[in-house]
Amino acid sequence: MFPASDERACILIADDEQEIRNVLYELLSRDYDCQLVASAEAALARLRTMRFDVVVSDINMEGMSGLEMIPHVAEIAPDAVVVMVSGAQTVESAIDALRAGAFDYVTKPFDLRHVEAAVRRALEHKRLRAAKRRYENYLEELVAERTAELDRTLATLEDSYRMTLKALAAALETRDRETHGHSERVVSFSLRLGRELNLTGEALRSLEFGALLHDIGKIGVPDAILHKPAQLCAEEWVKMRRHPVHGQQILRGIEFLEGAARVVGQHHEKWDGTGYPAGLRGEEIDLNARIFAVADAFDAITSDRVYRAGRSYEVAVAELEEFAGRQFDPEVVAAFRRIPRPEWDELRAVSFHKWQERQDRQTAKLPAGAEAHPLLVALAR
Repeated sequence: MFPASDERACILIADDEQEIRNVLYELLSRDYDCQLVASAEAALARLRTMRFDVVVSDINMEGMSGLEMIPHVAEIAPDAVVVMVSGAQTVESAIDALRAGAFDYVTKPFDLRHVEAAVRRALEHKRLRAAKRRYENYLEELVAERTAELDRTLATLEDSYRMTLKALAAALETRDRETHGHSERVVSFSLRLGRELNLTGEALRSLEFGALLHDIGKIGVPDAILHKPAQLCAEEWVKMRRHPVHGQQILRGIEFLEGAARVVGQHHEKWDGTGYPAGLRGEEIDLNARIFAVADAFDAITSDRVYRAGRSYEVAVAELEEFAGRQFDPEVVAAFRRIPRPEWDELRAVSFHKWQERQDRQTAKLPAGAEAHPLLVALAR
């Protein structure tokens, strides 16, 4: 490709009459770099090897007509502007040229001033079109840049939220020594189940935060009940079973935790309607809460407790299947079964390492002789 001069525009003149070509060349070559061809086919061949700003072409030529040439010009040289010249002095002829994609139309015998004016208008049109394209590109780049900045800001903000919520979950776990690492595990288990059920984006975030904060309502349960070594009496069970309501009230009004609040408030509901606190049944229960219920039960069955050792994967699967359709959503249990056991083992191991790293970081920050970080102690009270 041969670039046009920085100062002079390039004009391609196509006409099968030599006299007309010469007249147009003499007229336009004073101000522009001009090339002459005698047919539409020759014009297209020249456009493939050189860049032109304007194509001035006769409509009626031997072989391909000027009108037939216009779509090919648009394909080969989309930036070139076409001006048609024709001896047909009819409105229909001009309309046909403009419909085909010509920018302007000049009739023969033409006034040379009209040709010069048409070429100037074509060049100005090309300049404005290029300026418009540059501006649109600038806007696209600006929008892309601002969008990337916003995405980075939102990602940073979400990471901050996540770190804050993990700190809160860690503080909650200090109140219940039997559940250390539980939050890390149920988050991992819940997210794997959610992906198996094709959850994405906001739904997965709500599931993650809901799993992380599922027991936040236990802040409102007295220590005497939460830590009671014996079986709870009926009155104490009433207070304990209020913790989903307490949790939902704590998260009320926090927009980014709206989905998580449903998990917190409904994770003890049962598929058959016998759960608490609202006695919801079936699909009345939030899907994320149904997913979490299976993940939570799996962790509870397979984790060690003071009063018993954790049971096997096979025992957990048997129990989930036994209570599918009663306590658990059957489709969620089926999704659990589709995930191979090695994945569950790996998730448990990874969750343990994450929890251990967090514990080590917290311990490293403690002054000598301290048992817990002051903030965590305060939050746990």
